[in-house]
Amino acid sequence: MAQLDGQSVLITGGASGLGRAIAARFLEEGASVTLLDMNAEALGALAGDRVATITGDVRSLAANQAAVDLACERFGKLDCLIANAGIWDYNAALVDIADDVLEQAFDELFAINTKGYFFALKAAIPALVRSRGSVVMTLSNAAFYRGGGGTIYTATKHANLGLMRQAAHELAPFVRVNAVAPGAISTNLRGPAALGQSDKSIDAFPLADWLEVGVPLARLPDVSEYVGPYLLLASRRDGAAATGTVIHVDGGIGVRGLAAVAGGHGLAKRFDP
Repeated sequence: MAQLDGQSVLITGGASGLGRAIAARFLEEGASVTLLDMNAEALGALAGDRVATITGDVRSLAANQAAVDLACERFGKLDCLIANAGIWDYNAALVDIADDVLEQAFDELFAINTKGYFFALKAAIPALVRSRGSVVMTLSNAAFYRGGGGTIYTATKHANLGLMRQAAHELAPFVRVNAVAPGAISTNLRGPAALGQSDKSIDAFPLADWLEVGVPLARLPDVSEYVGPYLLLASRRDGAAATGTVIHVDGGIGVRGLAAVAGGHGLAKRFDP
């Protein structure tokens, strides 16, 4: 029997990248999946007997509620929410963000990365309580360590870690809430429009070169290699005792040590009289 036979799973940001890889593996393991994403064209290519799709913006509570309703209508229930939709900020340092776009950039990143998770969770709670289901959130190495993003992105991922822990407390014992913290992933992950990064794709970044010297495993994993922990945490058998847990799959960043100096050494030259 497959790990997720009969489960109904909702994945936000499921049309591409990590979300699409999660969907593909969950389908292999017997689940039915509902995908919420803004990319209608990509969603259209994925629809099928065990795949329901809905075009919508995770910044909208109504869109998240519609996705939950669709999962329940098509597959009779909702067993697992994968809160995954997000954007990156291409390591934008706070000092380098122009004053006239700072508020917009902050609002855009937090609205997609954090409010999107709040809304998905809020929309899914009733169905997940009924099914005694689970939530798995995509965090990042940036929820724990410096250098995985800029100031705003890192703040969103730290906020999501707190959200996961508090939700695990509030929803126990009926709903398990956990997270996966991936390292670098080569996908078409985009940046905020406020910073002029909406057409930028992380797969154009030289991630493989950096990882060869930057992490102990010294390679850039394929996106599919990050999916196993989601499967474990969603499984009613193998993940049954896990809530409030984060699984790190970052190539060993946490054991790398203090290899880099502080990042602000050029500030005096830039700002002192």
